Amino acid sequence: MERKRIFAISGVKNSGKTTLICRLLEIFKDKGLKVAVLKHDGHDFVPDVPGTDTYCQLQSGAYGTAVFSAGKYMLVKQQPQISEKELAEFFPEADLILLEGFKYSTYPKIEIIRKGNSAESVCNPEKLMAIATNLDVEERDALSVLENVPFFELDNAECIAEFILSDYFR
Repeated sequence: MERKRIFAISGVKNSGKTTLICRLLEIFKDKGLKVAVLKHDGHDFVPDVPGTDTYCQLQSGAYGTAVFSAGKYMLVKQQPQISEKELAEFFPEADLILLEGFKYSTYPKIEIIRKGNSAESVCNPEKLMAIATNLDVEERDALSVLENVPFFELDNAECIAEFILSDYFR
């Protein structure tokens, strides 16, 4: 049986996905895990810093550039429609791949619902494994999510990390 290695941290814009992922990464690193993160950007991000050689090369017409050193590399390639599954192949040594976003996907996920930012679950319920929130008990009770979906305190990254690890690394 193939080990489940991909898990999404989902939620609406500005819900705290990046913040939670960074906290989880620190915890996973302390546990000796190699974790990669994939994020989809619907706004066609700028992949390099203006003024660098590789930025100038891309602006001049290169369809791809790579810069590398003794310990890392960065590859930029103009290619329409690459999937997260294809990108995950770049990290065969990863113990876990976290996806930032992917709320409508069928990947297992934790959805962030942050007070003042969102009030309802927007994720595909098929693989919604838990909710991380700072809503009070009454607000949580009013959410229309599946009965068996547990809630975690949004600021308790350690508990969320243990949930991810216990469910996917047994």
